[in-house]
Amino acid sequence: MSTSASGKHGTPAIEATGLVKRFKTGRTYIEVLKGMNFDATHGDLTMVMGPSGSGKSTLIAALSGLLKPDEGRVDILDVDDLWKKSSGRIDRFRLDHCGFIFQGFNLFPALTALQQVKIVLKYQGLSPAEQDRRARVALEEVGLGHRMNQRPAELSGGEKQRVAIARCLAKSPQLIFADEPTSALDGENGQVVIRLLRRAAVEHGAAVICVTHDPRLEAWADRVIKMEDGYILSDEKRVPDPNPAPLAH
Repeated sequence: MSTSASGKHGTPAIEATGLVKRFKTGRTYIEVLKGMNFDATHGDLTMVMGPSGSGKSTLIAALSGLLKPDEGRVDILDVDDLWKKSSGRIDRFRLDHCGFIFQGFNLFPALTALQQVKIVLKYQGLSPAEQDRRARVALEEVGLGHRMNQRPAELSGGEKQRVAIARCLAKSPQLIFADEPTSALDGENGQVVIRLLRRAAVEHGAAVICVTHDPRLEAWADRVIKMEDGYILSDEKRVPDPNPAPLAH
C-alpha cells in the first residue's frame, strides 16, 4: 500500500510498520510500543482507545514526527519513511501538513483567539491579509466569530478547545492528531469538539486520529482501534451513528 497526499476519501494517509519504542527507567527499559503496525485513511475519523499507559499517546507521537521510534518506519502522505528525514524536514512536514489538538489547549495567555490562530499561519509564510482571512474563517467555523478578540483567561474550557481546533483547521491539515481532546470538557462542549473533528474528516478529507479512553466517542468513529500494553487488541471498521446519543456530563 502506498500513501497519498491527495486527501481523496478512502486513500491511505499513513502506513506504519513494526513500530517499537522503549523508555529507560533506571537500569531497565520499558517497551511501550511492541512492533505495532498502523494505518489510517483520508476522510476517516479513527479512534485509538485503551487504558492509560497502553501506548496511545506514544503511538501518535511516533506517527506525527514528534517522537522517534527505536524501530519501524512511518510512510505518511507522499513521504517515504518519515524518520529517515532530517529533523528540519520533519519539523517542516508537521508545520505544513499536520494539525494537533491536545487536552491542555496549549494557548498563549497574552494572545487573543484571532492572534492564536494567525501565529501558526505566519510561520507557514502566508501574507498578513491571508493569515487574517483564514483565521477568521476558522474561528467562525468553530462558532467563535463573536469571541475573536478574547484572551484565554476570558474564555471557558470549551471555548479554549475550540480556539485550539480553529488553529488546527486554519492551515487545512491533511492529518489531524487529537490526544484526549474531550477529557477536560463537560458533555456539551465535548460534543462540539467531536462534531468538529468528524467534520474535518468528512468535509475537509483529513485523516483524523483521535486518542481517547472516553467510550462515549466510539459512536462518532469510522474505525475503532483498541490498544493495551503496546499492542493492538482489536481493529473494527464501522459506520458512524448518524444520530449519536448526547455526551453525558
